[in-house]
Amino acid sequence: QVQLVESGGGLVQSGGSLRLSCAASGSIFRINDMGWYRQAPGKQRELVATITSGGSTNYADSGKGRFTISRDGAKNTVYLQMNSLKPEDTAVYYCAAEINNYRTISGYWGQGTQVTVSS
Repeated sequence: QVQLVESGGGLVQSGGSLRLSCAASGSIFRINDMGWYRQAPGKQRELVATITSGGSTNYADSGKGRFTISRDGAKNTVYLQMNSLKPEDTAVYYCAAEINNYRTISGYWGQGTQVTVSS
């Protein structure tokens, strides 16, 4: 079994910062791409940022210049540093990862962590 567990969400004022973490655990041989997605009420889930095993990053336009994705291979953990937060960043944030679990390569999702930005 493989699990992704997010942490670090919460309530913050506009202009503030939060750092999200997502730790993968279980039967893991190798983690390929990791990423963060978010879903606001009444909207579809959307990409926030991704990072490859080699450290290459990709960001949605909404977060460029404000969000930074990083990962710690030794800890099987991906982070999302969010600065200059805006009310429109309010959403449930989910981490995702493509993981080789010794048998197959599959996609996994975390349970989500709520981020609320007040104006």
